[in-house]
Amino acid sequence: MPFMKFQRTSLILVFAALVLGGYVYYTESQKPPQVDEAKSDEKPLFNFKEQDVQAFTVQTPKQTVVFEKSPNWTMKKPEVAPADESSIAFLLSLLASGKSDRAFTIPASRKSEFGVDQSSAIVDIKLANQQTHRLVIGKPNFNRNFLYALVDPPANQDLSVLLIPINFQNAVDRPLIEWKRDKPKPSPSASPTASP
Repeated sequence: MPFMKFQRTSLILVFAALVLGGYVYYTESQKPPQVDEAKSDEKPLFNFKEQDVQAFTVQTPKQTVVFEKSPNWTMKKPEVAPADESSIAFLLSLLASGKSDRAFTIPASRKSEFGVDQSSAIVDIKLANQQTHRLVIGKPNFNRNFLYALVDPPANQDLSVLLIPINFQNAVDRPLIEWKRDKPKPSPSASPTASP
């Protein structure tokens, strides 16, 4: 008799485990994956393609550089020179494909908290269809993974602050030499001559 009781208890436990496991499986399979949720919240910064950009200006506290495409990219300011295609492509790719998954609204009086009053960079973009856009890059967020930014900010209104990838800092904060195609070649060091 005790043996039969043990079997019945075991069967009840196995049955309960199967029912509970089935319930957990069903409820977990009904949830959408979290990765898809995060992606669906991402919004593009701009609605243009790289090839739509006709000209752009990058202003930083150190310098202002101006570029135009005709048909190749050329630096127009602070000097006229062929532009470095890889530097241009990196920035235009970020502008055209960049996304932000977080945005929040602040009054214009709070600009300084996010560094968008004295920005680290301003990128003005002119498209082939004559539309213009502006990206104002502020300071990094607390863990330095993102930058605060404004996209086409309105004047004297509440502002929508976005978090954009930190790569934008590398794309705009370059020495002048990296914007030019013809970089000076390092001078060959004079080989030491043996004294007689």
